[in-house]
Amino acid sequence: MNRQNTEILTASDADLARAATLLAAGEIVAFPTETVYGLGADARSNAAVAKVYEAKGRPSFNPLIVHVANAATARRYVKWSDSAERLAIAFWPGPLTLVLPLRDGHGISPLVTAGLDTLAIRVPAHPAAHRLLELFDNPVAAPSANPSGRISPTSAAHVLAGLDGRIAAIVDDGACPVGLESTIVGLAGGGPELLRPGGLAEDRIESALGHRLSHRAESAALSAPGQLLSHYAPSAAVRLNAQSARPGEILLGFGDMACTLNLSNTGDLTEAAANLFDHLHRLDGQNRPIAVAPIPERGLGKAINDRLRRAAAPRPTRKTR
Repeated sequence: MNRQNTEILTASDADLARAATLLAAGEIVAFPTETVYGLGADARSNAAVAKVYEAKGRPSFNPLIVHVANAATARRYVKWSDSAERLAIAFWPGPLTLVLPLRDGHGISPLVTAGLDTLAIRVPAHPAAHRLLELFDNPVAAPSANPSGRISPTSAAHVLAGLDGRIAAIVDDGACPVGLESTIVGLAGGGPELLRPGGLAEDRIESALGHRLSHRAESAALSAPGQLLSHYAPSAAVRLNAQSARPGEILLGFGDMACTLNLSNTGDLTEAAANLFDHLHRLDGQNRPIAVAPIPERGLGKAINDRLRRAAAPRPTRKTR
């Protein structure tokens, strides 16, 4: 793709209006959410959504999440259900994505859904994201604003490092407070299904529903974003459940331990989630293998471990021409 000048915008009303104008013109714009920075495009436009795939180098079989300003807008595009209503009341705006059947005449680009008859949709809580969606007044498809498969961005600097010259603009409004992508719940089948753990803990969702979630099998076909085996990966090799660093490694710690960087000295999983991607970016800059301390498999720890397992998975072999 041709290199372009990437504008750096603030979260001021004037700059958010500029970002909305760029979206309306078919350009792609990175913006902060409470989870990670998203790379936004008009979800109704094939040409705009194609720019997202091109800029990220994202495989076209991997669907995107659509962001809207409120639940009423979401109902224009998907078939609503009692479970969707219960979860939207409890957690929207917030770090929860629902996968629901598309409505007839929805107008969403088939590139967004990767040809599926369902749509992943959410209402972000970040004030800048919410205002941008209000100003644009249309659905915005927005995967994480980073090259496909790499560490997700939680600051504008992360976005710029990966996509400078490949996107029209970045709205810089500081660090993302949650720091993990949204939790994805499928509501298109026989019952609510956890499709991807994320920034909203599974037990809170189950409490709102009044029953347990089923879990997607790793071998199942892609049905939502963030399900590729190798994803969220640094350039360096990643070794999990390390009690200490081996020679040549640097250590990402958790709890009271000696390490290069610590996700949370006090063992706080919320703090660890917020720090995860930023710390991986910082360690990756040292060009050394990364060892990661064990993370408890509970609450947000399930989502942290999901990201770490995908970061440590074998990388796809690139074909040469």
